[in-house]
Amino acid sequence: MSGGSEKKAYQAQSITVTFEARRCLHAAECVRGLPEVFDIAKRPWIQPDNATAERLAEVVRRCPSGALQYELVDGGTQTPTGLPQSPAVPPGS
Repeated sequence: MSGGSEKKAYQAQSITVTFEARRCLHAAECVRGLPEVFDIAKRPWIQPDNATAERLAEVVRRCPSGALQYELVDGGTQTPTGLPQSPAVPPGS
């Protein structure tokens, strides 16, 4: 996790997670949320195959700096506000 400006991509079958080190605030939301995916003792430190795409997207959305982002293979991406959207609640409710 260097201070470089490059964005690194970590691909799984149904999701790609990107990490931009220079934006990271080291709040550790990712490490606490999914330690089996985000493990700073391992290389690569992001192993997206160790969780479902849905769960991984949920944890990535918690990143306060935006250093972590994701793209689903089916084309879905992080919501612009960075907040999870619940399909169980109809719009306008």
